[in-house]
Amino acid sequence: MALLEFDTVAAGILASDHMVKRSPIALLRCGSIHPGRYLALVGGSVASTEEAYAAGVAIGEAQGALSDRVFLGDVHPYLHDAVLGTRCVLEGAALAVVETRSSPALLQAVDAAVKSTPVMLCEVRLGDDLGGHALALMGGDLSDAETALEICAERAGDRLLTRTLMPRLDHDLRALLDQGTLFGGCPAHEPAAAEYPEEVACSWDG
Repeated sequence: MALLEFDTVAAGILASDHMVKRSPIALLRCGSIHPGRYLALVGGSVASTEEAYAAGVAIGEAQGALSDRVFLGDVHPYLHDAVLGTRCVLEGAALAVVETRSSPALLQAVDAAVKSTPVMLCEVRLGDDLGGHALALMGGDLSDAETALEICAERAGDRLLTRTLMPRLDHDLRALLDQGTLFGGCPAHEPAAAEYPEEVACSWDG
């Protein structure tokens, strides 16, 4: 699997065209992200993906629009599935969250983390609704989650935006995060001890 991030949509489309013409790879996902960037995710055999990746990098550099890239010759199955939209239930007491300035940086960091520790990769988000950032949630035992974050920080380098660790994630928050991290998709949830009225009246006088 390879992921290339371009500063302009035009350069990204051009590079995608060259990649699929260069070798028999699958264009797994491509499109614009915030703020005006373009992601191209390709996959296939190691040789064909590497050849397509090289073609995409060449076009991006020629256009002066390649902002970041990563080639994963042996991508971890957890990461492969998560990038394509699979979500897993949070496991373990601890939650590790890592956020990077680019999507390729996140893939490189998380791939190394899940290969080196027994954490479960719960969610991966690339670009959209994150202002161009990328986000991953990993669950597991506290020591494993700590190690995973250390690996992510080392691999991401200056592309790391932030990392956080919750040793004992709140049960109610866990239930909400299991459904995703998007604000718009979060259902209303009222714990039994919440001091919130059963009915909230709302009026509009306009």
